[in-house]
Amino acid sequence: MKIIYEDKDIIVIDKPANLTVHPVHPEQDNTLVNELLTYYPEIKNVGEDALRPGIVHRLDKDTSGLIVIAKNNKSFEYFKNLFKDRKIVKKYLALVHGKVKDNKGIITKSISLSKKDHKKRSALLDNNSKPAWTEYEVIERFKDYTLLEVYPKTGRTHQIRIHLKSIGHPVVGDKQYKFKRQVCPKELKRQFLHAQYLKFKMSNGSIMEFKSKLPKNLKDTLKEIQNNE
Repeated sequence: MKIIYEDKDIIVIDKPANLTVHPVHPEQDNTLVNELLTYYPEIKNVGEDALRPGIVHRLDKDTSGLIVIAKNNKSFEYFKNLFKDRKIVKKYLALVHGKVKDNKGIITKSISLSKKDHKKRSALLDNNSKPAWTEYEVIERFKDYTLLEVYPKTGRTHQIRIHLKSIGHPVVGDKQYKFKRQVCPKELKRQFLHAQYLKFKMSNGSIMEFKSKLPKNLKDTLKEIQNNE
């Protein structure tokens, strides 16, 4: 658990890939929350869900990068409202399949539970769908891939992955939201999605800004692609 900032109200963690943020049932014990409770037992009653103490936003299991944990209920409510009101700047790096045509883009497709697989979601407008908003900008184009900086304005489950697939460019290495016959770099064992930047205003008015470097396995993947150009 790599803590990059801590004060009396929050902890900012640089989460590795292959780590689930919180349990889905009480018996599950191999999550970030379980590790947090070992060192910070006082957060046990923070928040609205006993399985998600202190969690004000989430990252998917195989997404690495920055996540904020609230240490008390006052901080939890404050950050919950920041995310709800879209007052937190979030930036991700994503490598996607294919060449993205436009240098910048906005995706505003609503997201709903998949009708085929209850574990998945899809860009589908129905009675249960929720509005979602993602912006992106091209960083670099390769022969078979494009590196994007992605700015999710809402926080729906799997939002970035669903939205990028919906425009024909799924995240490289994403086993859940992919097209058949798309080839991934040999050494990539996870989805290429990294939460690299957070910026927000604390309740005392101070501006906080955090950055996370691209993990080595993702750096190596980019080098592999560049060498094959």
